[in-house]
Amino acid sequence: MRTWKSRLVAGSVALVLGGCCLTALPVAARPDGGHAGDRAAVQAIVDGFTARGVPGAMVFAHDRQGRWTVNSGTGELGSDRPIRPWHRVRVASNTKMFVAAVMLQLVGEGKVVLDAPVERYLPGLVRGNGYDGARITVRQLLQHTSGMADYINDVLSDPDANNHPWRPEELVKIGLSHPPLFAPGTGWAYSNTGYIVLGMLVETVTGNDVGAEITGRLIRPLGLWQTTYPQAGDKRIRGPHAHGYYAFPGQPVVDVTELEPSLPGAAAALISTGPDLTRFARALLAGTVLRPDLLAQMRTTVPAEGPDYGLGIREFPLPCGGMAWGHAGNMPGFDSFTAATDDGRSAFAVANGRLTDGSTANLRSAVESALC
Repeated sequence: MRTWKSRLVAGSVALVLGGCCLTALPVAARPDGGHAGDRAAVQAIVDGFTARGVPGAMVFAHDRQGRWTVNSGTGELGSDRPIRPWHRVRVASNTKMFVAAVMLQLVGEGKVVLDAPVERYLPGLVRGNGYDGARITVRQLLQHTSGMADYINDVLSDPDANNHPWRPEELVKIGLSHPPLFAPGTGWAYSNTGYIVLGMLVETVTGNDVGAEITGRLIRPLGLWQTTYPQAGDKRIRGPHAHGYYAFPGQPVVDVTELEPSLPGAAAALISTGPDLTRFARALLAGTVLRPDLLAQMRTTVPAEGPDYGLGIREFPLPCGGMAWGHAGNMPGFDSFTAATDDGRSAFAVANGRLTDGSTANLRSAVESALC
């Protein structure tokens, strides 16, 4: 998810650490191909993250020379084990690329119309307090131009938020308790609420859980064996994984690895790895996932806060020239960034905590450096 500003609940805390510092000693690059010196710029960036308080950081990249990795710090405080490419992490809003891809496949099958109102598929869900589901389209939900307010801060201010499953209807109701940010189609504002609605729409038109659709349509066909969409109540990250850490204002650093997955839901619940996410991004841009006209729709962007936004994916210019496509994911404990280019380069960066000042590590800079 894009912002998680309120405090996470005590039920998510697996470990409370004393002290104030998270600075970890850098770990030398371990590229799978080439020499460590070839990746010096990327290594310097991730070393900078850990020097400024991030417990651990890792970049996994795929280019013309093959696959390679650099890392710094640790994947679990108290150990000297760095984050490895195969370590699973919560990839937060990278989930939106998957939800958008499923939705566009449904468009291709004639089950959904991009410019149809959400009211057609979920009658009565988006109504009241200034909202009218007859005026908000599927495209606007995918592109964050619906004007729908977010639910995240409200949910995370609930001291019991992580201790029970959430129904998507509950999350949507919380988001809609705030008035619209603007009339549909007249502005841009990131809305996790909108993607919860999209998850409900997928379930309505398919009769299946949104996680099952993501798994059957994307995860299995593409061989993303380290990627899962966890079911409600399954708070653990199963298999080899990094731990996530967060320091809420005025509080000690805590382990926030465990999370109730129905809380982020279709907006941000996915668990994955660098190799899987870069494979997905390359397949998406290569036309393996969507037919050409639907991929073109996905890549049709509008001005947004930050890089221009398409349908569940962003376009951003590279400092070495050309463009890349991808998405960021941010939540307490894990920040990540995935991107790929049309010529087959791809990179994924992850940090398992924030800088000492509480800000997010600039993972985009690490990905851009890797792609260039």
